[in-house]
Amino acid sequence: MNEKLSPDALIEAALLTQVEPLNEKTMRELCVPPLSQDKLIDVLAQLKTRWQGRALQLVHTHEGWRFQIVQTAFERLGSLQEQRAPRYSRAVMETLAIIAYQQPVTRGDIEGIRGVAVSQNVMQTLQDRGWIEVIGHRDTLGKPALWATTATFLSDLSLNSLEELPPLTELGELVLPDLMEMPPADEEESETAPSDMLLN
Repeated sequence: MNEKLSPDALIEAALLTQVEPLNEKTMRELCVPPLSQDKLIDVLAQLKTRWQGRALQLVHTHEGWRFQIVQTAFERLGSLQEQRAPRYSRAVMETLAIIAYQQPVTRGDIEGIRGVAVSQNVMQTLQDRGWIEVIGHRDTLGKPALWATTATFLSDLSLNSLEELPPLTELGELVLPDLMEMPPADEEESETAPSDMLLN
C-alpha cells in the first residue's frame, strides 16, 4: 500500500537527496496538484524551523534551495577523515580571485596582474570545477576570450550575488576543503614571464 506523502515530507526528501540545489518551480511541481508559491513558502519556513539546531541547515543560494552542513559541524566532521582534504594550488586560487573580483577579464589581464604566465592547466582546473566560463570575446587584436565566474561558483560559496563576495584575503578560506581536489604536480604554474612578453 502506497503511503501518501505530505508536501513538506516530499520536498524535504528531495532537498536531502539531490546533489544540486532545487529551484522553487521544481519543488512546487513535485506535488500533485502543484503547490502555490505561498504554500511553498510556508513549507520551506517549516523545514527551516524543523532543522534549527541540527548539523544540517536549509539555505537559499543563487541556484536554489539546498541543505548544507553548518560550519561548526563541518569542522568537527573533518576529524573523521584520515587526512585533511588538500587545497588547490596558490596559482589556481590567485587566478580565481582575479577573475572573481575583476571580471570579465582575459588571460592577458590575469597575467598582467599576477606578473607570470597563466598555464592552461590552471584555467582548465577552474573550468572543470565549474567555477569559470567564457562569456564573450574582447574586441581587440586576436579576439581574446573574456572569463567570468559562474552560478556554480556563487552556489559553492553560498553567495546570492557577486556583491556578497568577501574581502580578497578571505576568498581561499571560504571555499570548503571538501569541494576541492589537489591538482597534479605538473599543474603548478611556472613562475615565468607573461605569455605576451614571451612572444616579443
